[in-house]
Amino acid sequence: MGGPRTQEDVKPFLNNIFLDRDIMTLPLQDALGPLIASRRANKVKEQYKQIGGGSPIEKWTRLQGSGMVKRLDSMSPETGPHSYYVGFRYTQPDTPQAVKEIIGDGVEHVIAFTQYQQYSGSTTGSNLNELYRTQRELDPESKIKWSFIDRWGTHPKLISAFADLVEAQVRRLTEDVRETTPILFSAHSLPLSVVDRGDPYVAEVGGTVAYVVDELRRRGVNNPYRLVWQSSVGPLRWMGPQTERVIEKYGELGYTSLVVVPIAFTSDHIETLFELDIEYGEVAEKAGIKQYLRTEALNDYPPFIDALAAIVKEHIDAGFPTSPQLLLPDPGAATDP
Repeated sequence: MGGPRTQEDVKPFLNNIFLDRDIMTLPLQDALGPLIASRRANKVKEQYKQIGGGSPIEKWTRLQGSGMVKRLDSMSPETGPHSYYVGFRYTQPDTPQAVKEIIGDGVEHVIAFTQYQQYSGSTTGSNLNELYRTQRELDPESKIKWSFIDRWGTHPKLISAFADLVEAQVRRLTEDVRETTPILFSAHSLPLSVVDRGDPYVAEVGGTVAYVVDELRRRGVNNPYRLVWQSSVGPLRWMGPQTERVIEKYGELGYTSLVVVPIAFTSDHIETLFELDIEYGEVAEKAGIKQYLRTEALNDYPPFIDALAAIVKEHIDAGFPTSPQLLLPDPGAATDP
């Protein structure tokens, strides 16, 4: 998806999101989408000001990419040297820019490696649709060979990295609540219209949570947990329960501590640094939550970089397979006959 580098990038970023029919379908979308974006722009600009003015997602993505290819060069020298390219959906550097760089460098084989570890048509699907359009325009003879890593939310090294970060926060809790504090796995929500058409994202996020919890149980961390959903915007109905409301509810029920885990993000950006840390931190304080802890994002955590490299190497070693899941359309998609 990307994120605005500067304040001036915020409105175009929002405009691109609300015009993307892979994310949401609005009545009169070509008119209503930019209107919603325009009305939200000043509020979102202020949020970015509070986290430094722009999104750090490009910084983290490049650190992840450089760390990954360095490990790959060591793990698989026979297929190296390896390079990485960044192609965001709604901001620069975007997919056309990345493909132009690939063509200019004379690259013959590219692995399109989504950094959404759980698949959704509104995220990875939207990016792959854009990549397809770009490839047809810039490489009409298909000289570049593509393969795809479209989902990896239950990979053992990813699960272990998540469990490390969750366990570290649980250990920070005071002893009197360490074993009873709820763990809230918070993921970016989806419009229910997308869920209803059969999009696999909700199930895949649940799968990641189940594997992480199983690993935590193996380590002796037995806290109760829930999967909750954040970041709903616009007039549509979204997947719930909403993270903010759950925090309020647990405060009402007498809980004084929570551990929040951004389970569908691989790096810090506005949804973690502002929404979870600042906005929901204030909600937690008002709700009487005295210990509100948020696990660090994966960012450049060395075991996570190891996971990225391992996933790519496994893909190479297996002969660049395409996931059978990628080829299965959503049963309720509007394009169905």
